[in-house]
Amino acid sequence: MGMLEYLGTSARRRKLYRAVYALLALCLIAGSAAACGKGDSGATADGRTIIRYQGTTGQVAPFELAADLGYFSKIQLHWEGDTTSGPANIQAAATKQIEFGSAFNGAVVKLAAGGAPITSVLSSYGADDQSFTGYYVRDDSGITSARDLIGKKVGVNTLGAHHEFVTREWLHQQGLSEAEIKQVQLVVLPPVSTEEALRKGQIDVAALSSVFRDTAIARGGLHPLYTDKDLFGQFDYGTFVFRKDYIAAHQDAVRDFVQGTARAIRWAQVTPRDQVVARFTDIITKRGRNENLELLKYYRSTGIPVPGGVIADRELQIWIDWLVRNGELPQGKYKATDLYTNQYNPYANGTYSPTAGPTGEAVAK
Repeated sequence: MGMLEYLGTSARRRKLYRAVYALLALCLIAGSAAACGKGDSGATADGRTIIRYQGTTGQVAPFELAADLGYFSKIQLHWEGDTTSGPANIQAAATKQIEFGSAFNGAVVKLAAGGAPITSVLSSYGADDQSFTGYYVRDDSGITSARDLIGKKVGVNTLGAHHEFVTREWLHQQGLSEAEIKQVQLVVLPPVSTEEALRKGQIDVAALSSVFRDTAIARGGLHPLYTDKDLFGQFDYGTFVFRKDYIAAHQDAVRDFVQGTARAIRWAQVTPRDQVVARFTDIITKRGRNENLELLKYYRSTGIPVPGGVIADRELQIWIDWLVRNGELPQGKYKATDLYTNQYNPYANGTYSPTAGPTGEAVAK
């Protein structure tokens, strides 16, 4: 990740992205388990399909919650370690190191456009009233508009993902030309260091979310210049993806994963926060990975505004259009419906009412 910070021009970054995604596609087409991962991970003694995944330290993913709630009947999760970023997570899925991954939809589109045969099956994160990413400036910075960012630095967690896409889309919507947008420098920083870099003047804008946003606001002296929620309102930004060959070979397992994870998302959406945090605390404690429980006190919501994480066309199409406008995809070659399916989601396929609870029950408004 750090190397990308020094590549210079956006043209060079685009060439690197294309090379990475082409390599991943070649790996998949070749189908070599030795070169690209271990292949399918088998089944348990009682016949459940083992699904490998990467987690995030100190957090409980919706599928981990689903397993704890007993929502799976045909699969068993197997933790392979923690991921470093969304793009890395879906690359691991594409190269058969794990069965599925989650990333920003723009990164999903780029991986699919690079030739990787993947399909999004469920929304994985987004922005709602309580959980979102803000792009903060110092109160004394004098920065009040997009035009003020020309020649300035924006601190992001990685390139080619959520923070870059949202920033460039906001700048575009604010009327900056592509030439002016290229003068806004994106600086890759670990989230734990981004606030400090902003306060020291090493960057001019800091992308902050969750605990990093809340603690930065509490210390004062900062305010948001824009947020992802400002751009599109409540919106799903990322999806869980599986390889198409895995879906074809293990459709029952993928169906079980999606229905259980969708129901767990819904459980967290309709359950009081204190009960959700208590459940997360219990899950993290039981799995024994020596994680910091302090992060849980900053939990606000799932960040997924749609019941059960049902995917909408616009959540992928908007980034297809962005990449076309940026010259990274050809016009008309890709459309959102080619990249996702809701067929396994009980909140989309008629199993439950779209606004039902985690077992299909009516939920009070």
